[in-house]
Amino acid sequence: MTQTSPTSAGDTAAKGGEPQKLVFLSDKGASRSTWIAGFLVIAIVGWMGSGFIIPSAEATPTIVRETPKPVTVAVTTSQAETVTQFYQAEGQALPDRDTMMRAETSGEISQVLVQKGQDVFAGDVIARFDPTNNEADANRAAEELARAQREFDNAEALLERGVATADRVSQARATLASAQAEVTIVQQDAAELTITAPFAGRIETLDLDEGEYLATGTEIGRLVDITPLTVAIQVPQQSLTRLAIGQPATIGFITGEERVGTVTFVGTSAASETRTFLAEIEVANTDGAIPAGISAEVIIPTGEATAHFLSPSIVSLDTDGTLGVKTVNAENTVEFFAIQIVKAQIEGIWVTGLPNVVDIITVGQGYVNEGEIIDPDFGDAN
Repeated sequence: MTQTSPTSAGDTAAKGGEPQKLVFLSDKGASRSTWIAGFLVIAIVGWMGSGFIIPSAEATPTIVRETPKPVTVAVTTSQAETVTQFYQAEGQALPDRDTMMRAETSGEISQVLVQKGQDVFAGDVIARFDPTNNEADANRAAEELARAQREFDNAEALLERGVATADRVSQARATLASAQAEVTIVQQDAAELTITAPFAGRIETLDLDEGEYLATGTEIGRLVDITPLTVAIQVPQQSLTRLAIGQPATIGFITGEERVGTVTFVGTSAASETRTFLAEIEVANTDGAIPAGISAEVIIPTGEATAHFLSPSIVSLDTDGTLGVKTVNAENTVEFFAIQIVKAQIEGIWVTGLPNVVDIITVGQGYVNEGEIIDPDFGDAN
């Protein structure tokens, strides 16, 4: 920094001489202040920069991570047992035989001998047609047969004496055969005048009155046999091999009745609409207490399996949606076993797919995954 000397300049002006130029002289004190200020700026900048380059110990504290403790879960040891497997299905009770009775001839009904709801035996008479026309036909056929027989006998006698020809005998024989056939037809018609029960059963419907005219083939009533009953069920494809003819079955009817039956039929051709197979179970119904057409529940034992009894609440799904159970091995590691339900009860389910003896996670299975190490709690088991 330079400064002017005011004394020198004033003196020159007072003397009336020519003005002199100002002369700036260096100030040593001013120069020292400049150097001090520059040093301070450099020091401040260096100090501020040191905070970014050399972080302090307090700016980066050391983080210490603790190893998480294994999850504690409740575990129970399960022992497999032998359990009987069953096939269960809903079905319908059907009559053993069910038919519509029809008139085998035409004519007027002269007698009706049964009522709707009546039990009948095989061969019992249901109704009779008026036999008047048939009796007339029978008399005419008998007369014609007698005449044909006489002509045939005469023709043979004349042929033996050489008076008649063989052609006449043949013609007489044909006439006799025709008359015999007519008699047979009339006798058959006479049998058809009586309507009988084709088998033992109950008259379920009867649409028939005395004096009514019926044409051949007219339905007159329905005959049903419910001793025994047949219970029909539909069996899915995957269960077909579990059933066989002769297996015992327990049938519970919607009326509260319970009976024991036997499998009498297992289909070999599936229904195109449902892909199921028909199976039938015969049930004794001697007293006729169980009506046909009602619903029934069928339970068929199909064999034995070694299974564990579990509560449904401990069953879970893996990431693929497979039904299974989580267990613990000897290394306290979680394992997942896929299971199959073989029998269901109100208290729980019987499943296969597990070892004979296994430690099953009963509480906390939703918080652990396969392969994870856990802290098993056996409770009072140990």
